[in-house]
Amino acid sequence: MAWLIPVCKASAIAFLSALLIHCSNANGQDSVRETVNYPPLWDNVPDSLDSFVTIHNKTLINPWNYQERMGMYKILLNVTAKYMESFGPRNTGNVLWGLPLQHGWQFNTGRLADPSNGTSCGQKTVDPMCISPTSWWSCMNYYLATIPFLGAVEAGFFDEWPFEIEILPPEEHVDDFCYNAKDCHTLIPETMAKWTNFFQLLKKTENISQSKLLPSISPEEDTVWHHIWIAHVSSIEAALPKFSERLTYISAPEAQFGVSWGSAVEFIAAAHFPTNFNQTNVFQVYLPQRMLLAHDKAPFIPDLSKEENWVLVALNILYEGNKMTDGWLLKFWKRAMCSERGREEGRNLLENIISNPDLILPGICKLLLEFIKNHNCSITDA
Repeated sequence: MAWLIPVCKASAIAFLSALLIHCSNANGQDSVRETVNYPPLWDNVPDSLDSFVTIHNKTLINPWNYQERMGMYKILLNVTAKYMESFGPRNTGNVLWGLPLQHGWQFNTGRLADPSNGTSCGQKTVDPMCISPTSWWSCMNYYLATIPFLGAVEAGFFDEWPFEIEILPPEEHVDDFCYNAKDCHTLIPETMAKWTNFFQLLKKTENISQSKLLPSISPEEDTVWHHIWIAHVSSIEAALPKFSERLTYISAPEAQFGVSWGSAVEFIAAAHFPTNFNQTNVFQVYLPQRMLLAHDKAPFIPDLSKEENWVLVALNILYEGNKMTDGWLLKFWKRAMCSERGREEGRNLLENIISNPDLILPGICKLLLEFIKNHNCSITDA
């Protein structure tokens, strides 16, 4: 078993990266944090289809406007709230909160603006609501905003709406995106199907009970997290190769951060880690609050916090570690997370590592040693 030692060390580094991104504070969900950390301009964001313009029996949504794209998220939170009442009070436990909060962070940090400087799109003093189709972040986010929304449309969440819903295209790069369920099934069939399946599953979900302790998730709730993470990862996998050329418009450090951030999601997904309102707000304080510049080199970026610097280093270690092992680091982690017990242990490790960082190495090795032996659990089950 000596061969497991380097695996454990590498996995510890990987998991520590995931920790800083998606971990909660030591109190878990014992109490709801009273916070006003809603996405920017939340009160001005459309909260129903009535808020959008309807012309010639078509309700028009412009996802290249920050408020309208955020409006799709807000509407999804509203129409799914009744299916997740037990996840947390006042809809704070909704499984979709991570998406709009991430979009708000992208907006606040200038990541939705035109990075080529070819237009004024997204510039705070000129056209702040504009979302640029040249931005790598905005294009990646499209696959986590419009596609989920269209999945909910296809799943029947808006069947009572009397008008056709039309998603407007950008002024350029039109062929890189889809604008209705039919076209999305053609452009990205697997991703569209997974989001539709998630919302169909949610409509059948009733009376899910949840323990107040984060690691304890009921089988029914675990199923919900499983399916939303399947869809989330599928969106990223579909978008990454399509928008790789957009990375040339941003600095090398920013591009590396984006790619390593996308890679980290798969580790988090395997643990079915909840990204509700409170937990997402907690982890976002560790993300860089501005675009990275060519001369930035973590952990020595003076105007970023120690935590922001550390996360950039950790994410890069995770990405490079998985790359150097030809993806085996992720495969081993998925094996460890492929049972309910493994995921519970993983979430418990995430929950407690804040107060006792020394748990990371023995915790990871314990998980790997126990669950890699489990031949009845496929790596793809996670």
